[in-house]
Amino acid sequence: MFSALLISHLLKKEMTMGSQRRLLIANRGEIALRIIRTAQESGFHTVTIYPEDDEASLHVRRADEAIRLSGVGPAAYLDIDEITNIAVATNCQMVHPGYGFLSESSSFVRSIEKAGIVFVGPTAEQMDLFGNKSAACNYAREKTIPVLGSSATFKSCDDFVKLFENSVPRKPHIIKAVSGGGGRGMRVVRIGDDIRKLWDQAEAEALTAFGDGRLYAEEYCDVARHIEVQVVGDGQGNVTHLWERDCSLQRRHQKLVEITPAPSLNSGLRNNLLDAAVSLATEVQYRGIGTFEFLVDVETSNYFFIEANPRLQVEHTITEEVLGLDLVSIQLEIASGRSLENLGLLTPPPIKGTALQLRINAEKMNEDGKISSVGGRVSQFEPSAGPGVRVDTAAHNLYSMHPSFDSLLAKLIIYSHGSDQEKLLTKAGRVLSEFVIDGLPTNLSLLSALVKRSEIALGKVTTGFVEENWESLFSASEKLPKKQGADAEVEVRGSTTTSIPEGLRAAKAPMRGSIISIDVEIGEIVSSGQQLGLLEAMKMHHEIIADDAGVVCAVLCENHIVVNEGEHLFYLEPLSNEVATAEIQNNIDISAERSDLLEVIRQHSLGLDINRPIAREKRALRNSRMARENIEDLCDEESFIEYGALAIAAQSRRRSLEDLQINTPADGMIAGFGNINGDHFGEEESRCAVLAYDFTVLAGTQGHNNHKKKDRIFELALEWKTPTVFFTEGGGGRPGDVDTDDLMKSWLDIKTFTNWPKLSGVAPRIAINSGRCFAGNAVIFGCADITIATQNSNIGLAGPAMIEGGGLGTFSADDIGPIEVQETNGVVDVVAADEREATQVARQILGCFQGQLKEWDCSDQRTLRHLIPENRMRVYDIREVIRNIADKDSFIELRPKYGSGLITGFIRVEGKAMGLIANDPKYLGGAIDGDGGEKGGRFLQLCDAYQVPVVSLCDTPGFMVGPDSERTAAVRRGSRLIVAGANLSVPLFTIIIRKGYGLGGQAMAGGSFRQPFFTIAWPTAEMGPMGLEGAVELGFKKELMAAEEGPVRQALYEKLVAGLYEKGKAVSVASAFEIDAVIDPKDTRTWLARGMKMAGAVKRERKSYVDVW
Repeated sequence: MFSALLISHLLKKEMTMGSQRRLLIANRGEIALRIIRTAQESGFHTVTIYPEDDEASLHVRRADEAIRLSGVGPAAYLDIDEITNIAVATNCQMVHPGYGFLSESSSFVRSIEKAGIVFVGPTAEQMDLFGNKSAACNYAREKTIPVLGSSATFKSCDDFVKLFENSVPRKPHIIKAVSGGGGRGMRVVRIGDDIRKLWDQAEAEALTAFGDGRLYAEEYCDVARHIEVQVVGDGQGNVTHLWERDCSLQRRHQKLVEITPAPSLNSGLRNNLLDAAVSLATEVQYRGIGTFEFLVDVETSNYFFIEANPRLQVEHTITEEVLGLDLVSIQLEIASGRSLENLGLLTPPPIKGTALQLRINAEKMNEDGKISSVGGRVSQFEPSAGPGVRVDTAAHNLYSMHPSFDSLLAKLIIYSHGSDQEKLLTKAGRVLSEFVIDGLPTNLSLLSALVKRSEIALGKVTTGFVEENWESLFSASEKLPKKQGADAEVEVRGSTTTSIPEGLRAAKAPMRGSIISIDVEIGEIVSSGQQLGLLEAMKMHHEIIADDAGVVCAVLCENHIVVNEGEHLFYLEPLSNEVATAEIQNNIDISAERSDLLEVIRQHSLGLDINRPIAREKRALRNSRMARENIEDLCDEESFIEYGALAIAAQSRRRSLEDLQINTPADGMIAGFGNINGDHFGEEESRCAVLAYDFTVLAGTQGHNNHKKKDRIFELALEWKTPTVFFTEGGGGRPGDVDTDDLMKSWLDIKTFTNWPKLSGVAPRIAINSGRCFAGNAVIFGCADITIATQNSNIGLAGPAMIEGGGLGTFSADDIGPIEVQETNGVVDVVAADEREATQVARQILGCFQGQLKEWDCSDQRTLRHLIPENRMRVYDIREVIRNIADKDSFIELRPKYGSGLITGFIRVEGKAMGLIANDPKYLGGAIDGDGGEKGGRFLQLCDAYQVPVVSLCDTPGFMVGPDSERTAAVRRGSRLIVAGANLSVPLFTIIIRKGYGLGGQAMAGGSFRQPFFTIAWPTAEMGPMGLEGAVELGFKKELMAAEEGPVRQALYEKLVAGLYEKGKAVSVASAFEIDAVIDPKDTRTWLARGMKMAGAVKRERKSYVDVW
């Protein structure tokens, strides 16, 4: 369900734009047209986008409004920021991503929703899970759905090489793009293949198609059917399936023909696939349309989940035909908040008939199976028609193919009543024979040959069918009658160089496309068959090869230019291959392997997550991440350097070296330095020490070498004044390090618990915990400046064994320091849902100590005028005030459930970080109790230590008083706030929002309204030595008692209160210059920004003082 705030925002937009809703389609071509049609029929004003080189595309003319992008080619459709800005600028309430491009980007979802716009599709969290194929497989594995052996996301090709070469038995693997779909970024790797070459091709394709070059791998199933299940969920817990599709007819992992229902699929197997898909979607309360894909081993009938596509599929059309549904309309309805019950989809609708889809591509087919992209213009475009025929296309007469985009010309959908799929295929052959495309070659003849194959209706085709039968299919396609123009050769622009200089040879473009890589230089010697560069066509990458050995004499192309087939790209001076080989071999072979280096690489590899499948599986079962995953997420890419990676547990007296290397890598402590937020604050300010206990190594306990590493990092952090982030999960001291028995007796002379506290005040220290954190690990956590813990945390000074050993009872680990205890008692500053969120919070908090952000945004500041009720007795939401004063999304609250009457946290104003304290009038009317005073005083110390200026939002009747309050040591604990505020060396800015009374009001201003850099008030402010009502009751007791009881006395009371209010209201106090100004609330940010500038970089001398509690 969408949040009330988001729905409210959308309603406001609708009021400003009239009743018509507005939808931005973040895509192009036929899918953009498909969405436009349904959206317009549903009453939407449609907005599309296009880059300059795609201006002629039909979707630009069919939409109600089209906005030009600043980029060119596919990259323009991947620009999240620009597309989000366009959606905002055009007042769109929804964004539909189509498929491909950003359709599986959780970053895009977050960007759109942050802008207050509804994303037509899953939630960002669901996109994180299903848009990442590696994460989706891990999730399925956790839910006991069969999955092929798969890896985590690789950091580099080296990681995959190790996995592949160490697999037993050695099986083929397929490397796949983590993001996206459509067969892009995939390569099958078999024994003897050039792995790095295949890796580079897959990586480059993924980056181009999806803006994400990350890869993972899974075992490759050679003889399998590809079956996918369409699901729909409403985000409210309801999920149903819309049956299955068979997508086995593929070429190079790209689908050619899809058919529903899947031919000759065993009913039991069908039910298993449908149930698996629905269970995976239901568990996360999936929202929108999605597809869950499976491979079925034809020899065993075993099925395996391979990926999910959290978006509309290219082949959604055939599901629509057999069910009589409009899936795009369903997407829009769900995005508008409707449930499956509203839509009549709580149960799957019955299938009526059978349908298939044929993908018609612009391409040139060769007898050897190679496919070349083509350019040119469609001179004649005559789609088929008739009952049960549908064509989804953006092509038309005079349509020009763009080499950088997909080669898909049209989707031909054929529907037949009844279940006879042989009849359907016969109909498909007739329909294909009527389809005329002239001006450039297509695969129409191949599709015609395919639908004649009897294996399709029998369900006997596999994913390798097209490649395995290419010779017969190609031969059959060549014998088919030629329709006018169907296979006309494309007119190719001649090379700008028409003749080859004497004595040289040319390396030519193998097909039309864009140059994306030039891999050689003039003067370089190349051998026959060597790659000279790469060319991109149909979103796939193709090698430019030297046919002969020689010396590169000229490079005739440049990156990003479009070249035609046969165009001269390089000139080579011929050499015999033997001479060239000899010359090349004379150079140093920088890739040569050395035994000493291999040993180092091998030992390092033992500690990598990819080589620790059992540990990964255990963490996955706990919904936890590996320690290295957390560090990778925390640190900027490729910035982390690890200290002591080869350390092992000090247990060689009782365990073999091989055992220790495999099972105690890094001695359970990953430590080093990296950059965090370097893109915002630069390399110098983003330096950070990072440490993480590895719970998969001896339960994250503190061993001998583990301690040595911590001490080494702490000493360096102290010397170089480096912030530190520490992941603390673990069980405390480790008794099994027997190698130290002759050297250490008590272990109490180690320096860890001296070095770590010594860093206090030197540079910020953040502790993050997820899971169990006991004994020494808990002390590390407790000594940090900022503590972050996940919902599943248990934190205590001893674990169950130590408690029981001390005779204090028997408890489970879950009984000790659960998060609901540590959150309310103030041990934990921030509670996060999981490690991912905790890591992101740490990055944000660390940024508050690193510097100013260049880019920021804020709400309309006139809103502040209306957040404080004119009725002085009515409460209000102080957090809403804070969020409006602060830069958008910058407010981070610390310890919200401890000392609840005083809010503490960080905000940014014009990109500059500030500490914040504020009274909460909803708690004790804003009075400061012992917990609040202690919390506020400690927070001011934190800000002062790391030179963060402080803003104080004052609305307090004073300190909490009374016998119950005094039992909490409020006298000393509350005084912490005054002592810390009075001794601040950083600027303090006090703003009186409403009440500023007595000692509590002074405490919010460092002890006096004259102590802050400025003390200002809003017009709603009122001040005095005590609250107005109390002052009247005490000071005018005799007069009140003398008045007649009843209306007369009440009238006198109200008159006296009004008189004191007139005396203490903001303008009156300002007239006596007891405060510095009364301001329009909308100017609050201006005062704060200018105040920080005026206070400047020179800080008051920081002096030591004695804490009162």
